[in-house]
Amino acid sequence: MGGTFDPIHLGHLRAAESAREALGLDLVAFLPSAVPPHRTAPISPAADRLSMTSLATASQPCFAVWDTELRRPGPSYTVETVATLLRERPDDAFVLIVGSDTWAEMTTWREPERLLSLVEVAVVDRPGGTAGPIVSPFPAARGVHRVAGIALPISATAIRERVRRGGSVRYLVPDVVADYIAERRLYA
Repeated sequence: MGGTFDPIHLGHLRAAESAREALGLDLVAFLPSAVPPHRTAPISPAADRLSMTSLATASQPCFAVWDTELRRPGPSYTVETVATLLRERPDDAFVLIVGSDTWAEMTTWREPERLLSLVEVAVVDRPGGTAGPIVSPFPAARGVHRVAGIALPISATAIRERVRRGGSVRYLVPDVVADYIAERRLYA
């Protein structure tokens, strides 16, 4: 599960847990992106986003944080990350977890047909998303799974804005992340 995680919040964690349960995944690895190609650069430094993600996932033994994208220079193209993971971990099977909002954009990503031929995709429902079958636009896709579950209407943009205005982010992010944001004066 990739993303800027700027900051990681309960919506991210719930989506990961929903995918883990629905698909029987042994592990969900969170991979903070270095330079997201489809959005503006993250506000927080990579080290802070990696730390917040590690803190947020530490209490769930089926969650891990990998710095794969942070170690690679340039834009964080998912197809390159997946290819790297397949080379580094040839005995593992991977499922890319994305939100339904992201699924709608994936045909604009770098080499989407190749990406979907390398890895299965779990599309987690997001608030305001439409129900119904998920169909890959590419015949060579390995598999696409809709993951229903509790979709929390939380956004990192709204969290950053709350902090900027001096508001509390408790119960939107794990307490350890709220403490980290306050201690490091992120987003203020």
